Amino acid sequence: MTEINPVASSTATTTTGSAVNSQTISEDFDTFLQLLTAQIQNQDPLAPIDSTQFVEQLATFSSLEQQVQTNDTLESIASMIGDLHSVLASEWLGEEVAVASKYVAYEGSPVEFEVNPALSYDQAVLTVTDTQGQTVWQEVLDPNAERHQWSGSVLDQKAGAPDGIYAFQLDLLQGGQRVATSDAEIISKVTNLATEDGQIRLGTDTRLTADLTDVRKISSD
Repeated sequence: MTEINPVASSTATTTTGSAVNSQTISEDFDTFLQLLTAQIQNQDPLAPIDSTQFVEQLATFSSLEQQVQTNDTLESIASMIGDLHSVLASEWLGEEVAVASKYVAYEGSPVEFEVNPALSYDQAVLTVTDTQGQTVWQEVLDPNAERHQWSGSVLDQKAGAPDGIYAFQLDLLQGGQRVATSDAEIISKVTNLATEDGQIRLGTDTRLTADLTDVRKISSD
């Protein structure tokens, strides 16, 4: 899923979630163990600890032990996630990617885009509409060009398009017949990574955010 994020151009690399500190639980565990040992050693032989009470204390002991183990496991997972982010950051930050999106934030600079190279067509028509659904621009794209751009041109030619959110639609034709309608793949540079609902998401300089699996890295060769 692709979204327009007003703060996606930040250069910070972030990750959600917090590290879990096991120090407090470990201290409680050690204290409980000491108290239980002392209680057993100093019990009155004529009035030993009630067996039910002893079982309950052992259950508490077991519960604390499991909490410590769980806490250590969570710390290990958090560490692995941090390492994963470091690896992904080195591979993706600053890289040029193509992000398929219906909506584009226009801010005065040309919007560069490509047609999904996996699609088959011999002609492509770009239609740009504003937030009211009005068509502001339409053109037939050069079939021999790999990359295209919209520089804010409008149909009435009186003035360029104002800054705002616009919808891009690509109608693909084969032999004069429309064979598909596709989103444009907006050319962007990755500016940050974040974790959201267990998914790695990329933020870009075009204010688009998308899951890592939904973007296409463009070769720098």
